[in-house]
Amino acid sequence: MYEIFEKLLKQFNVSTYQVSKATGISQSTFSNWKSRRNLISTEKGKLIAEYFGISLDYLMTGKENISDTSNEPQFNKKDERDIKKDLETIMNKLESGEDGPASFDGEAIPEDDREMFAAQLEIMLRRLKLINKEKYNPNKNKK
Repeated sequence: MYEIFEKLLKQFNVSTYQVSKATGISQSTFSNWKSRRNLISTEKGKLIAEYFGISLDYLMTGKENISDTSNEPQFNKKDERDIKKDLETIMNKLESGEDGPASFDGEAIPEDDREMFAAQLEIMLRRLKLINKEKYNPNKNKK
């Protein structure tokens, strides 16, 4: 099971520290899971699956292919450019200290957390792109 988690870390280009910070799961939990001292609990497994946008079944068994989304539209080059542009726009606003989508009550995200924020934001932008493609162009995006 941990091998699947490691594959996801590489695929999403994130570290266990970033997953730990985003999910609230301690680093020692990941360490114990890796060394096979403990299995990951269902509750924590759900948090990890939600973080990566996969099913718990895939995290536990690896049987569900997360890249095979035959019923969902795939990203084309324009989609990838749009996601990259949106991510850059938001991150530039964050770096310039501008209040906006990356602040809370006027407080900017700490510099140490910006990389993690950017990774999470990219995942969310990708999900949103899929939702919008299905909602606004349902027939165009069917295979």
